[in-house]
Amino acid sequence: MDPQQQQQRGRAAQPPPGGDLSAILTVFMAFVAIAAMILVPASFSSANSSFSIIHQVPEGHVGVYWRGGALLKTITEPGFHLKMPLITQFEPIQVTLQTDQVKDIPCGTKGGVMISFEKIEVVNRLRKEFVYETLLNYGVQYDKTWIYDKIHHEINQFCSAQSLRQIDEKMKDALQVDCTRYAPGIEILSVRVTKPTIPASIKRNFEQMEEERTKVLIAMERQMVAEKEAETQKKIALAEAEKNAQVSKILMEQKLMEKDSSKRQQEIENHMYMAREKSLADADFYKVMKEAEANKLKLTPEYLELRFIESIANNSKIFFGNKVPNMVYDQRLLGNFLNTAGRVEA
Repeated sequence: MDPQQQQQRGRAAQPPPGGDLSAILTVFMAFVAIAAMILVPASFSSANSSFSIIHQVPEGHVGVYWRGGALLKTITEPGFHLKMPLITQFEPIQVTLQTDQVKDIPCGTKGGVMISFEKIEVVNRLRKEFVYETLLNYGVQYDKTWIYDKIHHEINQFCSAQSLRQIDEKMKDALQVDCTRYAPGIEILSVRVTKPTIPASIKRNFEQMEEERTKVLIAMERQMVAEKEAETQKKIALAEAEKNAQVSKILMEQKLMEKDSSKRQQEIENHMYMAREKSLADADFYKVMKEAEANKLKLTPEYLELRFIESIANNSKIFFGNKVPNMVYDQRLLGNFLNTAGRVEA
């Protein structure tokens, strides 16, 4: 390194004059102050929010602004935004679900017993389209007016008249009714009420009442079960009786059909028998009539005389005496008489 370069380096290493150093410090401090005003987030504290230019609105919130104490209608979405320092104040307002816890709520019953609810949780949400109207009417602490203070009032209204199982739903309805009427932006989603702290003596009485109530419920359930069983048995008996009645009816109808069939069969047999007997009687009548006609045709003097001679010839006995010719003569007279009578009738 030549002597000229060493001389230049020595000059460069020498400190600047005192006036130049103070000017540099002044510029540096001004730069730091401006950077702090620009870069410090407004969400650190409400005191710093008035000095910052850039501020951040977190997710689930919207940004609201005041200028000279007056609420502005400007509502910003989550992200980085600019505002005028010292003049405009900023506040993030949550518009997603949030849970407010109200603790140690005293309540006096009708009987003069003091009880207290350890904690009541209210799940609520401020609707984005009602942020300006709600803050304008009730401020940033709107939930103190319509949730915290309202809970104390409603608990004193309900605890002495309602059971623990009804308070949750009643409280939700009561809060929502007034919010809908006066602060429509506040939406009450649910209310969870813990069991109250009760004096030992009252608690024991309450437990005894619950035990008795449980016993009554058990007895009622047993009675219902017994009634159901009896009703089931009754239905089974009715079904069995109906089945037997139907079987008896079917058997009776079957027997009646058999009797009817036997009756028709007997009637057919009777008709057949009568027809057969009638045919036989007609045949006998016809036979007798024909025989009568034949006999009538046979009653001639010659035939009668032949039959007389045959009968005389067939006699195994012969009589002798004076009256034998008379007997023969009488027989001939009898034959002649019968022949004459037949001709007269014809």
